[in-house]
Amino acid sequence: MNNIPKIEMKGVRKSFGPKQVLLGVDLSVAMGESLVIIGGSGTGKSVTLKCILGLIEPDTGKISVDGERMDGVSGRVRDKMLEKFGMLFQGGALFDSLLVWENVAFRLVRGRQKRPRAEAREMAIEKLRRVGLTPETADLYPAELSGGMQKRVGLARAIAADPEIIFFDEPTTGLDPIMADVINDLIRDLVTEIGATAMTITHDMTSVRKIADRVAMIHDGVIQWTGPVGEIDTTENPYVHQFVNGLPDGPIESIR
Repeated sequence: MNNIPKIEMKGVRKSFGPKQVLLGVDLSVAMGESLVIIGGSGTGKSVTLKCILGLIEPDTGKISVDGERMDGVSGRVRDKMLEKFGMLFQGGALFDSLLVWENVAFRLVRGRQKRPRAEAREMAIEKLRRVGLTPETADLYPAELSGGMQKRVGLARAIAADPEIIFFDEPTTGLDPIMADVINDLIRDLVTEIGATAMTITHDMTSVRKIADRVAMIHDGVIQWTGPVGEIDTTENPYVHQFVNGLPDGPIESIR
């Protein structure tokens, strides 16, 4: 049995000038697991994600995917590893000048995964269908869609190349509660259907409870707690308690 984590971080540290953001992050995600990272603003959630994606190089530490190093490798090696990834960005990050299907098929019409344009379009339409959008949507521009539909397009793009790992950056930001619930259901269903490993960062506890298998709490640049999603309301960890219950920031001793 292969016990190598799908994603593993050991002692990852990152500073920006005098500001220390990650102070030794240790984290692992098993194959097929859905991990959600929670934590307040400025605690290092996004930096953690960007280090894994190779958008930021850590100062020290080790980042591995399927046992292969992601940090400190050549661009060519990293690009090959990145082909395993799909990403749903917080703001959608759709290209306004491209049709919806062209946004979904962005990775399918260029680079190592390049397909004939007609084939890429058909694949994009199939992914749109899987997120509940009609074929007619394919030939619209993002500006012609509602916020919820744009989020679905972003999700279709994230799964376009059937990635092994999907990252979700605040997937329900800007959505009303009903649409947020729809997106949460889609994420859970698609990740399960594809058999992908998922990592999500979010402030939305409804999302956490719906899409997580396991939760990691980051605070002061380190992982303070990890555990099954079912334990987030019963754990005695003060950082989790403070975050989950929306308590004001302050000395952690005051909420023990």
